[in-house]
Amino acid sequence: MDEDARVADAGDVHEGETLLFTVRDADGELAEAFCTRLSDGTVVAYRNYCQHWTDVRLDKGDGARVTNGEVWCRKHGATFQLDTGVCDFGPCEGSVMESVDVTVADGGMYLNDEEYALEHLGPSGVDGGDGGDSRIDFTGN
Repeated sequence: MDEDARVADAGDVHEGETLLFTVRDADGELAEAFCTRLSDGTVVAYRNYCQHWTDVRLDKGDGARVTNGEVWCRKHGATFQLDTGVCDFGPCEGSVMESVDVTVADGGMYLNDEEYALEHLGPSGVDGGDGGDSRIDFTGN
């Protein structure tokens, strides 16, 4: 595998947690993605934004909320199935998260998506991704 595409050690990707990484698209723009391990051991990755408000990050750098095989949007409570990316609750119900192709091989997890090049592990540093201070989040804050 191409070491320039190595996101992390495969053992660093855990079920029930997200691991944030930054990619660069064909236009040179930075984008965030997160990966996680499903209960069957499969590793999946998605772009790090909510389908309802695309300026809201699911993983804000401290890990997304993951329960029962779903990732939550902390801003308004939408839930997305991690195995399919489908939103099954919330204002964007029926929408699908944008997947990012990854492969586990040789003890590592590698970006395997022709649309992106790996930039680095961790957040992009471009913005806070909080969706703005004028919106109330799911917790009432």
